[in-house]
Amino acid sequence: MRASAGTGAGERGRGLLEGALVVAAATALSRLLGLVREVVIADKFGASAEYDAFIVAFLIPHLLRRLLAEGALSTAFVPLFAAKLARGRAAAERFAGTVLTLALLLFPLIIWLGVRLAPSYVPLLADGFDEAKRQLTLRLVPVTFPFLGLVGLAAIVMGILSAHERFLAPAVAPALFNVGLIVGALALAPRLEPPILGLAYGVLLGGLAQLLFQIPFLKGVFRYRPALDVRDEGLGKLCMLMLPTVLGLVVVELNVLVDNKLASRLEDGSIAALQYAVRLFQLPLGLFAVALATVLLPRLSAHAAQNQRGAFRDALGRALGLALFILLPATAGLIALGGPIIALLFEHGRFTPDDTARTLAALRFLALGIVGYGLAHPLTRAFYALQDTRTPVWIGAVAVGLNIALDYALVGPLGVGGLALATAAAGLVQMGLLAVALQRRLRAPLLSPLVPIALKLALSAGAMGLLVWGVDAQLARLGLGEALRVGLGLTVGALSYGALVLRARLVPEELVAWLKAKGLKLARL
Repeated sequence: MRASAGTGAGERGRGLLEGALVVAAATALSRLLGLVREVVIADKFGASAEYDAFIVAFLIPHLLRRLLAEGALSTAFVPLFAAKLARGRAAAERFAGTVLTLALLLFPLIIWLGVRLAPSYVPLLADGFDEAKRQLTLRLVPVTFPFLGLVGLAAIVMGILSAHERFLAPAVAPALFNVGLIVGALALAPRLEPPILGLAYGVLLGGLAQLLFQIPFLKGVFRYRPALDVRDEGLGKLCMLMLPTVLGLVVVELNVLVDNKLASRLEDGSIAALQYAVRLFQLPLGLFAVALATVLLPRLSAHAAQNQRGAFRDALGRALGLALFILLPATAGLIALGGPIIALLFEHGRFTPDDTARTLAALRFLALGIVGYGLAHPLTRAFYALQDTRTPVWIGAVAVGLNIALDYALVGPLGVGGLALATAAAGLVQMGLLAVALQRRLRAPLLSPLVPIALKLALSAGAMGLLVWGVDAQLARLGLGEALRVGLGLTVGALSYGALVLRARLVPEELVAWLKAKGLKLARL
């Protein structure tokens, strides 16, 4: 992983890294606000029956958001829009105008159906809820469901900006969703009865802000003109690309439904504890893996459109190496410091030490899947760039089938922790299958060059994790507070991991080239 001798590779590496860093920095803001949001929610609602009801009420619009907006629609739209843009701006704008017009027509219908059918699907989602929790959930559904339309339009705008490689606004916009929920919990909840309604209205505020924030950034890039060109070949191709992606996401989200269904049969607050653990688990994924995949998709799409297979493999290989460099120490760090992190962030107000223990049990198991899910993001985007949305579907189906089977096998002996362990195992299997399938598709080695580096990075991350765990145990015996334990633990972890990877010359060449371009030097590079 030393710096490349060729300037071309170094420049391409810096471009990929800089794009990822821009998105990661913006995403860091969103994730920071996401943590603030979770801290506020934990303080006001804890791991309570009311928060369980909100999670289930928001579950379907959130899942449909991934199926019809930020998932299938966005990932299918970007390669097609980028291809049209390469042929001419006018054709690309007509295509995007048609997609936006169809969204304006279809999303209101989907929202109406979601609200109307709620009495039928809510009892299926949470069959362990008593009548009071079920009725509260049904009261929240009509408030949360319109969020789908707002975020659906925001996702199309996000795709247009991403295709033009304008990543900052799409990366910052999700932060405003978190602001909406914070406002809902702090300003609206005390004025409403029940207070949990404040969170539901906060969802709408966040979705609206996410859409409106991005619109000014379209200036000079795209101008919406209402169109409904159903004969556009791109529209048919969009539907064909979306269909397997939707089916694949349905399979994946089925696991979320099963997790919540099984957790609803456990003690009150079990769904909420799993949710808090998932938020921390997603932090390193959102900060880097998703940011890297976001930058990677249009770049891989351009290489695929021009049949540049060598450049395609080179960009993907660099992305996977960068992901391993970040995600392996993140895994070790969450396992070692999970307890004090949860206590520091959440254990106040209505969030009790018992809630901390349940959340920690889930987090430590979930952390084992960070690398799996982190590498799955760029691998899946590689298939999307090749306009192959089918292969990730069947691989996702296999992974989810394993996940559900493990859910039922492990929830009995391990409770919420069993659901988390099943999720982690499925992520690792999914990553492995995606890598093997893509290697066969590209007819070139993809995994073997990464194995020696991955093993060395894993050893460095493991050594760092053990050191951090030992330091934290000593600090806990001294009776120091969680803030000091977390701060010192992160400092020790960063310094020790940095020293280990520098000594072993494991710093990715993209990072080396970027630092040198900024006039910085590291010893032994």
